[in-house]
Amino acid sequence: QDAFVAFHVDKVLVSKYLKPLQIGELAPDQPSIEPNKNETLVKDFRELRDTVEKTGLLEPNQLFFFLHLAHILLLDSAAWLILFYFGTSFMPFVVSLLVLTISQVQASWLQHDLGHLSVFRKTKWNHLLHKFVMCHLIGASAKWWTLLHSQHHSKPNCFHKDPDIDMHPFLFTLGKKLSVELGIKKKKYMPYNHQHKYFFITLPPLLFPTYFHCHTFYIAYTKRYWADLAWMMTFYIRFFYTYGSLLEIKSVLAYYFIFRMLESSWFVWVSQMSHIPMDIYYDKNLDWVSTQLQATCNVEQSLFNDWFTGHLNFQIEHHLFPTMPRHNYWKVAPLVKSLCAKHGIEYQCKPLLTAFADIVHSLKSSGELWLDAYLHK
Repeated sequence: QDAFVAFHVDKVLVSKYLKPLQIGELAPDQPSIEPNKNETLVKDFRELRDTVEKTGLLEPNQLFFFLHLAHILLLDSAAWLILFYFGTSFMPFVVSLLVLTISQVQASWLQHDLGHLSVFRKTKWNHLLHKFVMCHLIGASAKWWTLLHSQHHSKPNCFHKDPDIDMHPFLFTLGKKLSVELGIKKKKYMPYNHQHKYFFITLPPLLFPTYFHCHTFYIAYTKRYWADLAWMMTFYIRFFYTYGSLLEIKSVLAYYFIFRMLESSWFVWVSQMSHIPMDIYYDKNLDWVSTQLQATCNVEQSLFNDWFTGHLNFQIEHHLFPTMPRHNYWKVAPLVKSLCAKHGIEYQCKPLLTAFADIVHSLKSSGELWLDAYLHK
């Protein structure tokens, strides 16, 4: 299937693991798992993927990723050195916080590349460096991330299948159809008609320091990811030893919580700008290409946007080719745009600030639809 091809770099190796599971094609008389498959779109996409492979767009430029890692490590060191040389007064404290936040977010983008096996040709090297970046530099579980993010890519914006939208309906109501359904059922966990307001003080600043912080340890422990837990502890030992030598315990804890809040805000706005404003509903059993295109949109390219978003401004291309090195997204984008135009599919590409604003607009619209259905059944 297209999902299998998209996710796996070494398909021969993966096939060896599949053989004992007796996974194969459905018999001709069995119902298709993709009853709404767009046959011509799938055919054209597979031809496009062949072109991508033949032209080397799946081959990583390791100098690009080396320089990216180098600037992360440089910023990580600079954050501590600022406090060491300039003291712990207000200004050095703030500047150090900002520098460490930048380092952490850029490390998040790099671990994303490693988790998608797009940095090295050898899978094992991706996994090894993924543990170093995700566990040691960031303090979270690499396997935890892979578990959740693979589900997101398989069925983006599909309720009950994409863990990224599990916030519906407990904290937010997402998607027009799901919001109306929730209103008709008279369900209310939060004042959804105000969700576009409380979004600013909940999900962006608090996702990392609260939910993710606990969830990554919970999953790593319950699933016995002992290697990840050991790697993760090296982050906390290093952080509290180095910063604890310069700051009092209250200041260290404040420093840690603040940079996690800043990191979380940056991550949430970037990660959700391409998904929340798009179609969110139950799984429609569409083909791989249609599923990805309905759930993603792009943000305009620029040197700043590429760096600021970790190239996730090319969300469409990333979802269609998840193992593609991010420095090649701009090369395949015109081909994807032509494919969409041929099949009458909208290829959305927005300015960065418009994409941010659309998160708020979509939340407001969903909240209003919920309230209308809730009051006027």
